[in-house]
Amino acid sequence: MTRPASWVNADEGFSIRPAERADLLAIARIENESFAQPWPYDAFERFLGSPGFLVALEGGAVAGYIVADLTDGFGRQLGHVKDIAVHPDNRKTGVGSALLSRALAVLAARGADSVKLEVRRSNERAKRLYRQFGFEALRTVPEYYRDGEDAIVMIHKLGHCLV
Repeated sequence: MTRPASWVNADEGFSIRPAERADLLAIARIENESFAQPWPYDAFERFLGSPGFLVALEGGAVAGYIVADLTDGFGRQLGHVKDIAVHPDNRKTGVGSALLSRALAVLAARGADSVKLEVRRSNERAKRLYRQFGFEALRTVPEYYRDGEDAIVMIHKLGHCLV
């Protein structure tokens, strides 16, 4: 079996590659440290092998991850960023931006012309990042999260991608 390619960002000191089973425990730990309502471990297992499930590595350790996939919608491929998180020690280092950039490139290469995501109404830092990548608010989904918080659905047309 051929090992998946790794993309190195030499300027930042980390690399990005497809997630592997050996990464799942570290991914679950980052998820639990990052979110009040984290995904369970087995949710990540279901995305193994998906081209949009990527990890950033720094010094051999998982520094962050992104889960993105494609869905067929009305004859068009729509990308969907389902989850992204960075280890607290690696925040504000460019890891999140690099993961999002690489995931958008992967989704575009697989035929997506748009990418959507949901973000908590209160998550200003994430919304700022997404706007930097050209995502625009599309609509609000009331009480999307289990705790009753609304989600903002954001969409990005890949023809305007910053990758």
